[in-house]
Order: sequence, then C-alpha cells, then structure tokens
Amino acid sequence: MFERVKEDIASVFHRDPAARNTLEVLFNYPGLHAIWVHRLSHKLWHIKLYWLARFVSNLSRFITGIEIHPAAVLGRRVFIDHGMGVVIGETAIVGDDVTLYHGVTLGGTSWSAGKRHPTLENNSVIGAGAKILGPITIGHNARVGSNSVVVKDVPNGATCVGIPGRNILQKKEDKERDAKRHAIAKKYGFDAYAISEENPDPVASALGLMLEHVHLMDTKVEEMCKVIQSLGGDVCTQSLPKLNAEDFAQTGISPVLKKAAAEAFDPSI
Repeated sequence: MFERVKEDIASVFHRDPAARNTLEVLFNYPGLHAIWVHRLSHKLWHIKLYWLARFVSNLSRFITGIEIHPAAVLGRRVFIDHGMGVVIGETAIVGDDVTLYHGVTLGGTSWSAGKRHPTLENNSVIGAGAKILGPITIGHNARVGSNSVVVKDVPNGATCVGIPGRNILQKKEDKERDAKRHAIAKKYGFDAYAISEENPDPVASALGLMLEHVHLMDTKVEEMCKVIQSLGGDVCTQSLPKLNAEDFAQTGISPVLKKAAAEAFDPSI
C-alpha cells in the first residue's frame, strides 16, 4: 500500500512542475486523494458491499470534486491534475501512467448493461474538458486535445482533436514538409501551421494543403506565361481581378485570413 502511495507522489513530481515538496503533494492534490479513496471503494465493491462502496465514492466526490465509480478500474501512477469535474464511469478502464486533466468525462452512450465506458491504455493523456464516450479505446501514448468529444477509437501514438474528435498520426516526413509550408504561408501572410505539434488542428492542416496547392498552381502558371511570352505569345497581359478585405467582412473569416486572401490577388498589399 505504502509503495503505491510513493509511486503516486513520484508521478506528480514527474508530471507537474508546480509540485514543490512531498508535504504539499500529500495534502493539497485532490486528484491523488480521489485515487486513494477509490482504491478503498473498489475493494468494497468487489466484496459486494455495494452500498458502502458507493457511499465512500460519493464522500470522495463531495471532498475532491472528482467522481469515480467504485467498479471502474484504475492502473498504477494515474495522475488527475486539478481534477475538478472529472467523471469516470462504471465500466471504464484506465491503464498505467495515464494523465487526466480537469473536466474530463469517461462516459457511456448506452443504458444497456455491459461494457459501455472507454478504455484508456498506458501513457495516454486526456486534455481538460475532453469527453471520451462509449466503449472505445484510447491507445498507448495517445493524446486527446482539450474540449474534444471522442466517440471512436484513437490509435496508438495518435492525437485526437475537435468535435467530433479527428485522429492525426504525425509522420516523420511531415516534419520536412512543414518547413517548406511555413515559408509558403509566410508569403501569403497566413500561417495555417501555427499550431502545436502536440495538438495539431486538422482543419488548419486542410487549409494548409489548399494553400500549398494554390501556391504551386501560381508558380506553374507564371512559368508558362513567361515561356509563351518569350515565344511571342500575347498572354497574361491582364492582371487577375483584385479582392478587397472588405469583401469578406460578413463571412466570419478572421482578419488574418482576409488579408491572406487579398494578398493572393494583390501582392502589393
């Protein structure tokens, strides 16, 4: 028992730079308190003292603001940071070294008996306010972004963001491509890749692909025009129609994107 407590305290120092000393962690981290009380309620549940197990669980909820059903299975070194508003359902399974931030819900999507809550495998991290719903699996070393709503499995090592959650698997070659895209985006005044590698935005990535495609088309057309003009052709003598940022005033597009759209047609802006 004491060995597990030492493990839990060590995991706090490993994952929370705000932790200063053991005494502070021991008395001022409700996430730890909730896990310790859960171990007691979980044992009571397994010896069929259901009412007492639920009473102990609700007492912990009243004190810590964290609700963990006594039947839920928690692994070793689970860390609930801040903790307020965390809900872990009856059939949820949480692996070793998992990190949960405040407002996380491991909920069910069915009233039927049986497995209806998520499984979080080892080393996964669930961001603040994320909702993981249904009997799905969050893989090893996976990340779920803050306020995401996840209703499908997340593969090992993937990052899931958005509503509904979308999975992103970062490839090695993507890093080399990112440097090129940053340079292109800088030319247009809109950086679709100004997002954390730990929490990529799939919508921004899609916009970036479109931006890269447009840039490539511009380059090819410019090259073709120069060649045709050198051969005596009368092409590309008229400028492309200009767009003003005011044309986008009612669209809800951000001012940065307005400027980027205008620059695509008028580089002098």
